[in-house]
Formats: sequence, structure tokens, C-alpha cells
Amino acid sequence: MPIFEYKCSECDNKFEELVLGSRSTVVCTTCQSENVEKQISSFAASISSSKSSPSCGGNGGGCSSGFS
Repeated sequence: MPIFEYKCSECDNKFEELVLGSRSTVVCTTCQSENVEKQISSFAASISSSKSSPSCGGNGGGCSSGFS
């Protein structure tokens, strides 16, 4: 049961909704309008920078923190 983010086109309310398999209609939690748009989740849209990620491989094939 995924949680999706929505934005209401009527009142600009942003909200999250747990969407059940058979449920097809999502309504705004503020104004009850059905005129809502699914948003791209910031979690799903985030891309980590290679500078902030530890480097793996090169030292016997595993991740190394630089400590022995």
C-alpha cells in the first residue's frame, strides 16, 4: 500500500494519501475536491552526489573507510 503525494488544483493544499489497490478516487483533505494531481516524491526524485557517497571497490573489491 504505497503513500503518494498530491496537490489540490482548487486550493493548492499538498497532502499525502495511502492508496489502496482498488481505490481510484483521491480527494483533497482540505476542500474535498477530486481535482488533485499526483506529485513526484522528493524521496523518489532525490539523487545522491558522488562526492558525498563513499567509494567502493579498488581495495580488494569491498568498501573501504580508509581505516585498517
